[in-house]
Amino acid sequence: MSPIYVPGKVVLSRVQQYPAVLGEPWGGGYFAGYISHTADGNPTHALIVAPRATGATGTGYTLTTMLQWKTAQTSTTATTSPFDGAANTAAMVTAGIADHPAAEFCKNLNIGGFTDWYLPARFELDIAYFNLKPTTANNNTTAGANSYAVPARAATYTLAYPAQTAVTAFNTSSEAFSDTFHWPSDQFSATTAFINNFANGQLTGSLKTTTARVRAFRRIAL
Repeated sequence: MSPIYVPGKVVLSRVQQYPAVLGEPWGGGYFAGYISHTADGNPTHALIVAPRATGATGTGYTLTTMLQWKTAQTSTTATTSPFDGAANTAAMVTAGIADHPAAEFCKNLNIGGFTDWYLPARFELDIAYFNLKPTTANNNTTAGANSYAVPARAATYTLAYPAQTAVTAFNTSSEAFSDTFHWPSDQFSATTAFINNFANGQLTGSLKTTTARVRAFRRIAL
């Protein structure tokens, strides 16, 4: 089988267990795109978003419980990576995972035999928004620059770009992201955390004790 080509790198073939097509079932969930931890356009990991029915929670999902980022508006050490949600989640485990309900939900998942789910960082969620945008709504034009995306994006979104995804499962209620606020795993300040809005791609901050939606990710190292 032919290898999978991505900008700047040839990723191993599907025979060697790497995803190829956005939105395809893979690794217990669905392929959401590539990320470059080196921020140079070369992919280091494939991102897998958990199934809507079992790996997401909050109003608009099958599981409807809204969750806090943290039960107190206090700082959590080592939760500032904008691209490495697994590291941020591990830091919450060290600090006391029960105090971090959004990350705890992800950490406790066992889907398809995979138990390495985590609360994604803000630029991981942004990659999913860019590749699997759930609606036809206008984008927020202050968001969208992402040096960790593959390919990297230096410019912000336009009102019309990105467009709604053409992946049927992700532009219907089947697997689509709920088109509102989701928690990423990165802290903004001692009392606040970043929050991604899947209505328009906006990235802002919110008090940690606010409740929002959660959708777990896992990743495959390339």
